[in-house]
Amino acid sequence: MKQAQYPWLKNYPSNVDWDMDIDVQPIFHILQETAAKYPDKPAFDFLGKKYNWQEIYDLSRKMAKGLQDEGIKKGDKIGLFLPNCPYFIISYFAILMSGAVVVNLNPLYAIDELSTLIEDSEIDKIVTLDIKMLYEKMDKMLHATRLSKLIICSFADVLPFPKNLIFPIVKRKEVANVNSSNRTIFYSDLIDNDGNFDAPQINPEEDLAVLQFTGGTTGLPKAAMLTHQNIYANVRQAQSWFYQIERGEQKILCILPFFHVFAMTAIMNFSVVNALEIIAMPRFDIKDALGIIHKKKPEIFPAVPAIYSAINNSPLRKKFDLSSLKFCLAGGAPLPQQVKSKFEENSGCVVIEGYGLTESSPVACVNTLEGENKTGSIGLPLPNTIIEIINADDKQTHMPVGERGELCIRGPQVMKGYWNNQVATDEVLRKTDDGDVRLHTGDIAIMDEDGHLFIVDRLKDMIITNSYNVYPRNVEEAIYKHPSVEECIVAGIPDDRRGEIVKAWIKLKDGRELLVSDLKEFLKDKISPMEIPRRFEVRDEALPKTMIGKLSKKDVLAQETS
Repeated sequence: MKQAQYPWLKNYPSNVDWDMDIDVQPIFHILQETAAKYPDKPAFDFLGKKYNWQEIYDLSRKMAKGLQDEGIKKGDKIGLFLPNCPYFIISYFAILMSGAVVVNLNPLYAIDELSTLIEDSEIDKIVTLDIKMLYEKMDKMLHATRLSKLIICSFADVLPFPKNLIFPIVKRKEVANVNSSNRTIFYSDLIDNDGNFDAPQINPEEDLAVLQFTGGTTGLPKAAMLTHQNIYANVRQAQSWFYQIERGEQKILCILPFFHVFAMTAIMNFSVVNALEIIAMPRFDIKDALGIIHKKKPEIFPAVPAIYSAINNSPLRKKFDLSSLKFCLAGGAPLPQQVKSKFEENSGCVVIEGYGLTESSPVACVNTLEGENKTGSIGLPLPNTIIEIINADDKQTHMPVGERGELCIRGPQVMKGYWNNQVATDEVLRKTDDGDVRLHTGDIAIMDEDGHLFIVDRLKDMIITNSYNVYPRNVEEAIYKHPSVEECIVAGIPDDRRGEIVKAWIKLKDGRELLVSDLKEFLKDKISPMEIPRRFEVRDEALPKTMIGKLSKKDVLAQETS
């Protein structure tokens, strides 16, 4: 019955059980388990300063105890306003151990955005660093919002010797002058205890672990309510899928920010459950990243496609040895086939594409490390995950194999809803005939007869020009085939006669030139005449990107109208 109902089971990985049992646990259980099994294994490498799993666990326990001593109760909201650093993983698990809820905040958010998000998510306390660009924003929030206290962590304290002594002197202009008051708590004081916190009574399937803001294409982000079980299940699903991982023996390079849902689950929590050593970078620098791969030899490197593209096109690449990499996981944005093929050629490492979204904690589908990886596919559903292709108009009818429809997800990783936004929740979480909940993603996809999934485009991104539907991803893939193109964004812009027209923004590879007329000629046999952009904008500088390195369609469209 299932074989016929779920096409992906015909060629599911033999070592993975789609119908696997997933136990019900608070997410902090994975840190407890790993610290017990692998206490002395390397856990975190931050600019050369290292921690083992027992140290991360002990510090998390002490911070949890400190938070409870400060009056934090189950369900209270605590914000993380941090770059990648040891404080992030320690604070994340400490908050959860205390019974509180993590609210991830992007350090690049503007003051007005932060103020709204703090009020809407009912944040009581925020953990941040004594770095000016972070602390000064939070100090303003302390006086302008409901925020009651700041927990201040010393950046110098997590640097190795002698950087910890040099940093406050050489970078003194970057270090904040923290206002000591009863509304400021120093991390060093907070963890000055025996770590014997009171374990909260958690109902994993109901109690929130994280409020995770979606990027949003317009307006302010919405906060997805992710329960302990949502995140725990997704980590166990991923662990089952990547059964080749050697627990306690391998390293993973983390460039993506932990506050983003991809890095939170697919790097941080995935590393915890597999006892991987996290090599964390506070920000992406291509020379530093290549140097780390060359020197520290990580085997695993998750990233967004723009980062793989940047490495492909960097003149520095040939100076570094990338052969330690065993597999790379691409997510967060569509992976152009040209980018995948070139990175694999350059590194000798398999790049597999996955798919997910904030509302699914985030991973729903992934290609396999072994076996068939079909060109352009986002892979097969993870264990316990049902993917359905539904008619995008009526939101009910199942589309036949090979036909386009809205990709919908059912599984234990699907969020509880949007925080304080029932209208938006009802739009994306819909009841099925059997009483289950189906997440409507807004992505247009195709499932083939073998269960492999292919994203065609976003419903909201689809361009309608002269009543003809144009899918930007299809156009972008065609443009990327030109050897001079490094980055590309395609979107619709208003047009009085056609409603919308197709426009492409292009960044060429260094030293290359390309005439628009030549590019149009190049595209003639690759896409239909209606899909060929009517406008091109070729830039010398990089196209705008989000904090995690995704090309930002929102920003180029904003520039278009400014």
